[in-house]
Amino acid sequence: MGILFFLGIFVGILLEWTWKKWAPLGFCLFQRLTSGPSPPCAQKEHLDITDGDLHHLQKLDEKNDGGPLWKHLMDHKTPNMICQAWQRDSATGPPQYYTRTVYEDATPEMVRDFFWDDESRLQWDDMLLNATTIDECSATGAMAVHWVRKFPFFCSDREYIIGRRIWESAGTYYCVTKGVPYPSIPPKKAPKRVDLYYSSWVIRAVASTRGNGEMTACEVVLFHSEDMGIPWRLAKLGVKHGMRTTVQKIEAGLRVYQNQRASGSPLSHTARLAQINTRVDLNSPAPEENNGDSPQQDLVTAAEMAKKKRRLRKLWMIGGVVFLAIIDRGSFPKALVLGAIKWPPKKEKTA
Repeated sequence: MGILFFLGIFVGILLEWTWKKWAPLGFCLFQRLTSGPSPPCAQKEHLDITDGDLHHLQKLDEKNDGGPLWKHLMDHKTPNMICQAWQRDSATGPPQYYTRTVYEDATPEMVRDFFWDDESRLQWDDMLLNATTIDECSATGAMAVHWVRKFPFFCSDREYIIGRRIWESAGTYYCVTKGVPYPSIPPKKAPKRVDLYYSSWVIRAVASTRGNGEMTACEVVLFHSEDMGIPWRLAKLGVKHGMRTTVQKIEAGLRVYQNQRASGSPLSHTARLAQINTRVDLNSPAPEENNGDSPQQDLVTAAEMAKKKRRLRKLWMIGGVVFLAIIDRGSFPKALVLGAIKWPPKKEKTA
């Protein structure tokens, strides 16, 4: 038993040294194996439209993004549509626009597909000269499109590389589109590339404005800004005078689109991608934001990590004891094995 005693001490020292040297690496490997896969398509920058983009749109929709106040710009009404528009100036970027439109007799899903469908847009948007899908992610529905738009006579055509993705929360659709980098299509002298571009919708069912209380209408809240490379005062003037016509064209295009879908017209590729949404729960309380993790979150994380480390260390100890038991061919005291299983000992409570 003397040899076995010294062998036990040696194995204990060996286990302790191995624990200190390799446990951190093993614990990191354990976390990596149990943390789940990385977000799909995140390695492609032009498809990496993240939850941060979603939460920014949510803040805009809830009017708590911290920006300046919106100034009323326009009211427009037809028998089947009501549209209101606001505008505000940014201290560091181009003018920003916010519109709220309610379409009667339209579902959020139909309107979502309509705004995503570039083949349909080429029919009703006479400013869009070309639209091509250049990349996509079948897991998230994210996509990158290449647009060329026609501008008035005093301004040359403009080119866009736009990343798009849709989230869904309790029947509300958050549709983000923004300018993204795409090195394989470098900017050319003409048409001029518009890099700073943001145009995103929040689409939800609302009660009809006809006063019957039925949820047969669809509300579309749009936030839009872009730097077209012309003086912002001139851009604001052009938007103000052309907004009413644009709103009318969108409604006419939507009604044609509804009729086409009702007649059984096949979905375009971009419309099919519009139906791949990331489901989230935005109704649950969001954690407070700061420059780092909250103190409470730090405490929870530290406690969980310590618990996992204790479990891993316990496995090392049990393995060493079992090893000694095998060497001793069963003569190793069972009490020591049972004691290792109960390790570490519970701390006594103090009054």
